[in-house]
Amino acid sequence: MRAHEVSFLDLVQGEKQFQVPLYQRTYAWKLAQLEQLWRDLLDQAEASAHPGGRSGHFIGSIVLAPSPTLSAGGVQRWLVVDGQQRLTTLMLALAAIRDHVRDTEPATADRITRQYLVNEFRTGDEHLRLLPTQADREAFRSLVLGNTQHIGSTGGIAEAYQFFRTALVKADDPDDPEDINRIEQVIRSGLSIVEITADRGDNVFRIFESLNNTGLKLSQADLLRNYLFMRLPTRGEDVYRDIWMPMQDRLSSSELELLVWLDLVIRGNETVKQSEIYRAQQVRLEGIDADDEEGVVREIAELGRRARHLERVLHPEKEPDEQLRVGLQRLRDWNAQTSYPLIMHLLDLLDRGVTTAPEVAQALSYVESYVVRRMVCQVPSNNLNRVFNASSPAVGESSGAAADVRRYLSGRRRYWPSDAELRRSVRTRPFYWIGRWPQRVFVLRRLEESYRAAEPVDFAKAQLTIEHVLPQTATEEWLALLSDEVTDEGGPQQLHDLVVHTLGNLTLSAENARLSNSPFQRKQDILSASALRMNREIAEAPGWGKKQILERADVLAERMISLWPGPAERGAESGDEGRDWTLLWRACSVIPEGAWTTYGDMAELIGSHPVPVGAHLATQPVPNAWRVLNSEGRISPQFRWGDPERTDDPIDVLEREGVTFTGKRANPAQRLTAREIADLLGMEPVEPPVRPTTEAPLAEGVPPRVQWRLGTDAATVVAAVLCR
Repeated sequence: MRAHEVSFLDLVQGEKQFQVPLYQRTYAWKLAQLEQLWRDLLDQAEASAHPGGRSGHFIGSIVLAPSPTLSAGGVQRWLVVDGQQRLTTLMLALAAIRDHVRDTEPATADRITRQYLVNEFRTGDEHLRLLPTQADREAFRSLVLGNTQHIGSTGGIAEAYQFFRTALVKADDPDDPEDINRIEQVIRSGLSIVEITADRGDNVFRIFESLNNTGLKLSQADLLRNYLFMRLPTRGEDVYRDIWMPMQDRLSSSELELLVWLDLVIRGNETVKQSEIYRAQQVRLEGIDADDEEGVVREIAELGRRARHLERVLHPEKEPDEQLRVGLQRLRDWNAQTSYPLIMHLLDLLDRGVTTAPEVAQALSYVESYVVRRMVCQVPSNNLNRVFNASSPAVGESSGAAADVRRYLSGRRRYWPSDAELRRSVRTRPFYWIGRWPQRVFVLRRLEESYRAAEPVDFAKAQLTIEHVLPQTATEEWLALLSDEVTDEGGPQQLHDLVVHTLGNLTLSAENARLSNSPFQRKQDILSASALRMNREIAEAPGWGKKQILERADVLAERMISLWPGPAERGAESGDEGRDWTLLWRACSVIPEGAWTTYGDMAELIGSHPVPVGAHLATQPVPNAWRVLNSEGRISPQFRWGDPERTDDPIDVLEREGVTFTGKRANPAQRLTAREIADLLGMEPVEPPVRPTTEAPLAEGVPPRVQWRLGTDAATVVAAVLCR
């Protein structure tokens, strides 16, 4: 390779053509890069107006290689291995200058065209000094030839050109006849460019890869495209036009990268990381003989086919089959990205005629049921990637896709909650804190839709939020109503805490501000006028307390079982209940020094009862178990150390950690509520109450309503949460 410093005019003069190879991405400079270049041009132009002005401004390097399509006609053809963005941008700036002065200085405009932009005596593609990739070629050709009315206003080429046209109008001073000419002269000879040329025997792709496979320049999909088209010396143009460009039109850059990763996963490489997909694809493709262009074309065609599948997954509105469209839309609304490998495999089976659209639609309903039930039952999501990444080969090629998917997801250690588990969770678990906000709304919306109202609500337009019928903050009036229903709870407040966030107490409404903490009779009046059937059912209830909440939970659970069918028979009862304590252990582990909580708070958090929580903490080596006290802030008589050799007083331990005691009662101001522990765990309560602020700096990663509790232990808690 040879390198030397040149001006822009030195670079482009003569009968030359700079070809942007198909393996390069399309023109990509945005406003930030254009503005920076324009500032540099103006600075140089202003300096050149004064004697002794600054010397040339270094703009970067252009890496060129001899084109394999050199013609006998004498035009020197060069591949632009690196630097196409700045070279294209300078050409567009010159085209804008030409058009800016065309009416007042036609001779100058004509000179700019012939000197920089075209090979005057050539026709067709050879007429252009710069030949961009196919995606940009027509827009660039129209601009260079002056047909600006045909290029539209969108696309990187058109937007860059328009940027310079607007900038030139602002920069053109009527009292300075030379200002635009100085800008042209800066581009012509005031920019310093390092021209690097490769010899014909050099491996051009390796040069390109070494220049671009670092930083943020190219995506993994960009690098794969470059690699593929470097292996198509004779068929690249046609394949790019017929397969790759339509694929680029379907999917964004990030979606293309997702496609390339999914292609690997579906092929069985279930552990590949998205940061390593280019190398993994390159290793796989090296099995194709170096001169086997047809083999490379088949690989690109397969990507193009999968691109059509991914487009339907990401944009379900483009799916022509109604059943599939509904199923894909629901999974997109759920944001079920982990399931994409399985969905893509199912669409592949459909595309190849192995199975039918109704089979795939039914299979999608099982995927939806699987993720919804897991969320409702608080099954940890950390194994979902593993489950779905391994699904394609496990599901296989059978025409009975739905049964195969159900059988696979029902397997051991895949944790598809049974009907019994679902019923139990709906009754006891704090649904309001489970999953993400859109997922909770999704469940409630689907429950409402299950009523099949004659005039259904338009959820896309309705401004609905989640409403607690029994309010989050219990008033004395509400607590008085609950007091008659207290059984084994520690009073009406504890009863309130155990049921308030369960699904039986939740609904959707656009009237949250009016409903608020109002008495039930007032809420009935508001809900009776609702367009939602489940709200009108609540309005018809004789009262609202533990009995009604549990009864409604049971009714909703049956609707959920109908909407979201459970696992296959052999996986129906898989011992899921034994995992109920996982969340308890995690919750205890994040209680910081200097804080404490209660058995009731822990029961509220995990959807249990204080008695079994206390029994579990008394018999298992749960971390920080001594920081969980009874409702009065006292050490439980049943408390035992996990280490039988340990005999120290837990009050002494808590005091050393910073908890203060009055007698044997811990300071209530240092108690963490269930909501605050949920925050520490990264659970997602909505519309949190406002807490007092302090002057202390906020602890990164910890919600403000929790930070005021933590004091100097915030960093410790943050570390614990980030390690979850």
